[in-house]
Amino acid sequence: MGKRKQHKKDKSINKKELTNSILAVLSAHPKKAFNYRQLAAGLLITDAAEKRLITEILYELKEKDALDEVSTGKFRLKAKGGSVIGKVDMARGGYGYVVAETLKEDIFVSQNNLNHALDGDTVKVMVYAHKKSRALEGEVIEILERARETYVGTVEIADRYAFLTPDSRQMPFDLFIPLDKLNGAENGQKAIAKLTEWPRRAKNPFGEIIEVLGNQGEHETEMHAILAEYGLPFKFTEDVEEEAARISDRISEAEYRSRRDFRSIPTLTIDPDDAKDFDDALSIRPLNDGKWEVGVHIADVTYYVEPETLIDEEGLNRATSVYLVDRVVPMLPERLSNYICSLRPNEEKLCFSAVFIMNEQADLVDEWFGRTVIRSDRRFTYREAQMIIDTGNGDLSREVLTLNRLARILRDRRFKSGSVAFEREEVKIEVDEKGRPVRIYASEHYLSNELIEEFMLLANKRVAEFIGKPGDQGEKRTFVYRIHDRPDPEKLQKFSHFIRKFGYKISLKSGKQTALSLNRLLEDVRGTREQDIVENLALRAMAKAEYSTGNIGHYGLAFDYYTHFTSPIRRYPDMLVHRLLADYLAGAHSRNQKKYEKMCRHSSKMEVLAMEAERASIKYKQAEFMKDKVGLQFEGVVSGVTEWGIFVEILENKCEGMVPIRGLAGDFYEYDEDNYCIRGRRTGKKYQMGDPVQIQVVRVNMARKQIDFALAEEE
Repeated sequence: MGKRKQHKKDKSINKKELTNSILAVLSAHPKKAFNYRQLAAGLLITDAAEKRLITEILYELKEKDALDEVSTGKFRLKAKGGSVIGKVDMARGGYGYVVAETLKEDIFVSQNNLNHALDGDTVKVMVYAHKKSRALEGEVIEILERARETYVGTVEIADRYAFLTPDSRQMPFDLFIPLDKLNGAENGQKAIAKLTEWPRRAKNPFGEIIEVLGNQGEHETEMHAILAEYGLPFKFTEDVEEEAARISDRISEAEYRSRRDFRSIPTLTIDPDDAKDFDDALSIRPLNDGKWEVGVHIADVTYYVEPETLIDEEGLNRATSVYLVDRVVPMLPERLSNYICSLRPNEEKLCFSAVFIMNEQADLVDEWFGRTVIRSDRRFTYREAQMIIDTGNGDLSREVLTLNRLARILRDRRFKSGSVAFEREEVKIEVDEKGRPVRIYASEHYLSNELIEEFMLLANKRVAEFIGKPGDQGEKRTFVYRIHDRPDPEKLQKFSHFIRKFGYKISLKSGKQTALSLNRLLEDVRGTREQDIVENLALRAMAKAEYSTGNIGHYGLAFDYYTHFTSPIRRYPDMLVHRLLADYLAGAHSRNQKKYEKMCRHSSKMEVLAMEAERASIKYKQAEFMKDKVGLQFEGVVSGVTEWGIFVEILENKCEGMVPIRGLAGDFYEYDEDNYCIRGRRTGKKYQMGDPVQIQVVRVNMARKQIDFALAEEE
């Protein structure tokens, strides 16, 4: 989203800001001509020098062909209309901002001027300058495209009508549902409603129930509601399942002969305890010259899923598997994801592999990419593999220990090259047979996790380099990269200034030096009181990783080339990478870049939605876990600060709730955005990220997935 600029009445006015304000006034009145006196009056400018600047700007805009001088000294906008197109970003208060690519500043739109536009809608907005602040304001004059047509919520039925109260906080209106459009929904049930119309003078939009999810509060109902809220499916259509059922698991002799055979080479998988789809395996064997052959074997999904089939179209549409607290909603039907493609032990499987020849120092001597057949000898959990690393004993101990030793070298080398060492705790929720949360904890991180990670990173990096670096002919080939931009310089500067208060500093001289100094910082803060705040703020300064055909490298990993090759069972971009790699290995010319870029953007969008759904399921189960603990006190740490209050995470169970700013007694507290704290106006007392606090659970709102706290010492 663009920056919302804070306009202050300075003695000297910024020429660029004044130009924007003049254009805003002219855009709001496209048929009217203004002279400098009228514009000065409208913009509340009385200073003679600033009035002369208005005249100067008007003639500069005329020279740029932006204005017509209709008579001497009187100007109006060229016949373009005083409107721009953008997307609505709704705020809690019912007002919104329109974000337009053509403007550097967001346009404030009051609730009355939204004219039935909703969050995410693409709209045409008439722009004008607010007389007092000179900030851009506007009015929606046309809704070009609705961001969504369906809403998930709770049905409320009265004698003559019904409403659906949406779960989403970005939807401030209930949907009016005529009784003949309930489609069997009962009072209090969760349902999906489609917005059908919104009469101009009606306060609420009209809708109809298109699917009843079940009774509010029931586990299955709430999980399905979360998926529906983010537009994510929770089942496959019969047609897709039938197509999957027709896929044969038999491997022909011709297929065996066409592939490199790894069935006799020691091969293993290492995955979480509850994993069912094993899409990566490692093989290792010593070579006669003291080197090692390490195979990174990835399920050959694209052998079974051909382009333009129903399964492929469904995979593209979903783009990713979704991981809720109690289930995986797979990208591909379970016959493929858990059976045919999954690299289960003691079964012969088809793979697409990256095979590396390494010396004892983990230097890469040679590499090979191609299709293979493997047979995994052992399925390890992370915990089981860690036992071998710790004790030196167990199945395939020689192989596991060698892989771990090589992985440690690769990891150390990566960090010395500038890879950033973020290691965030992952919240896990254990549920019983009815889906009720019985334990919430942080998952353990093992060296065996890092063993797998390093070889997956190596494969992803080398595949991207193999395709991305120009070949002998110098042809630039379309490819799918996983990119990560450099941190925002403004955010980094602000972060650097803040951590000085704790006695820390980072280098801002260059990308690599910044990354290396960030690693030193993260090491220095480990185990300290300020660890959480420093790690959180460092993450916020980072850009978001995404998929693109335009390679800019991966800053966080310090790789010039990086892709996702290693998880085609659960990520569609990996399937695209497999297909492109196969084509280019066969000598094909570059593929259509626009086609692949469109799929990259869709995949990036779906990845964000899947992550938001996962977080929503965690928040719901955390709220459910805490609902019988109202009145109890817990030790916590301030995990976030906003103008609304402070977020606190309970140390023993990782559940997060809010202490509203209005509930803080003894002073009038204000939000200090620059210092990530709230501060008492009279006492100067502050609450800052990372501060330890004692809280009491006040209330739990299951519908909003919200836990409210009060500070125990304030009671």
